[in-house]
Amino acid sequence: MAGAGLRAAARRWLPCGGQGGPRAASSSPSCPGCGPPGPGAHCPGAPRSAPAPAPTGGAETSLSSSYLDLLPLDLLPPEVCSLLNPAAIYANNEISLRDVEVYGFDYDYTLAQYADALHPEIFSAARDILIEHYKYPEGIRKYDYNPSFAIRGLHYDIQKSLLMKIDAFHYVQLGTAYRGLQPVPDEEVIDLYGGTQHIPLYQMSGFYGKGPSIKQFMDIFSLPEMALLSCVVDYFLGHSLEFDQAHLYKDVTDAIRDVHVKGLMYQWIEQDMEKYILRGDETFAVLSRLVAHGKQLFLITNSPFSFVDKGMRHMVGPDWRQLFDVVIVQADKPSFFTDRRKPFRKLDEKGSLQWDRITSLEKGKIYRQGNLFDFLRLTEWRGPRVLYFGDHLYSDLADLMLRHGWRTGAIIPELEREIRIINTEQYMHSLTWQQALTGLLERMQVRRWQVLAAWMKERQELRCITKALFNAQFGSIFRTFHNPTYFSRRLVRFSDLYMASLSCLLNYRVDFTFYPRRTPLQHEAPLWMDQLCTGSHSHKG
Repeated sequence: MAGAGLRAAARRWLPCGGQGGPRAASSSPSCPGCGPPGPGAHCPGAPRSAPAPAPTGGAETSLSSSYLDLLPLDLLPPEVCSLLNPAAIYANNEISLRDVEVYGFDYDYTLAQYADALHPEIFSAARDILIEHYKYPEGIRKYDYNPSFAIRGLHYDIQKSLLMKIDAFHYVQLGTAYRGLQPVPDEEVIDLYGGTQHIPLYQMSGFYGKGPSIKQFMDIFSLPEMALLSCVVDYFLGHSLEFDQAHLYKDVTDAIRDVHVKGLMYQWIEQDMEKYILRGDETFAVLSRLVAHGKQLFLITNSPFSFVDKGMRHMVGPDWRQLFDVVIVQADKPSFFTDRRKPFRKLDEKGSLQWDRITSLEKGKIYRQGNLFDFLRLTEWRGPRVLYFGDHLYSDLADLMLRHGWRTGAIIPELEREIRIINTEQYMHSLTWQQALTGLLERMQVRRWQVLAAWMKERQELRCITKALFNAQFGSIFRTFHNPTYFSRRLVRFSDLYMASLSCLLNYRVDFTFYPRRTPLQHEAPLWMDQLCTGSHSHKG
């Protein structure tokens, strides 16, 4: 049974040989995936010496008894590992699809899901642009794309060349700061920010993820950008080459931009749609189902018409435009949502611009650029009866929710993999035991015996193990060790719903109501796992 795993883990602390000290778990000098040695940063690995024995006598017996009281409990019921469905839709806000009359969509990574094979192509092309057009050292060509290095939602401090993970409270998660491809010691990170892990608000990302010196990487296309940025910094540091951090950052981002502006990415996808476009039949099924139930559809994308047309023909068929009431390409989001000055332009069948004034948006026609204010005036699609789906929390969703009251759905492809990890017994055992230890530490903190330090060390070890299940360097995109990430905070703020792909809609009726789970606030929580394991919430003796 599942509780046996916890009991086996706990036996590491059984008193050994009649002596008072607990038997320590093994650990390496630093935590793989949690960064270099730092305060409390340890992880199982090479043997280490056991901690100093705890006080003997009645005091130790009391502490050991509290610890061992956990062992008979089946803390993790066997069925708990199958609770989460990777194909489910998760609600941040209550929303009834019965009230939604109009559905809007982004194109890239929303209607069209792309294979990960696209990322090394973007990386290599931008790397070669840096060498051939920006005259960067030829030695950079030795670097290849590493798909397991970065995760979405990380922040980059331009002046410090630091790629790092920040939580919802603006604190850097120690062990997740990298300069180039090398981890930065926790002490150095704290020193760089004036003796704290906290990043002040004025330095943090602005509304669209761009601060004065720190940028947040929010879309999936940013994965090869983070990888290339880290590789270039790694090369310059490894060869002791002086460089200006701001110039290097701009050159890398410009090289990535050139891959898109020059149409290289579009060419790769168009040449092999079977390889790069995923779930096309499911996209067709979603759109057809909505139309069959009388819903109106529109598309607003930054991609050019020729590219969108070929992709939609591949996924839906030559008559794809008949499914949409309005199609807008090269919209220039997010300024599309805020800038009133840009008018709509109509495109002919060959994609050429027309000069006539736009007084209505017609079904089957293609429009370019424009702005949301004219869109609202011409369509009268306003407020919560509109539900718009996109993958970029800032460029696609933020303005629509906060300024215009539309309902929003975030497409988060990484969600599927993370849920599968959460459903594993290894993750559930580790998380449950962390909660149990946290409860013990909270209850017993008035005592100052060394066994408490041993428990804290074990708790940190479990945190490192749990983090590495998702990504060795940065962990989960949704959580730091215990807090939500800054990415999660934005996800909750800017989306009513979130899901791994648009095809998740096929699992629900078109009149389904999504109810968010009532997760307890700290002062509301009646039965946290740590309280369940440790008894009452008293801090007394």
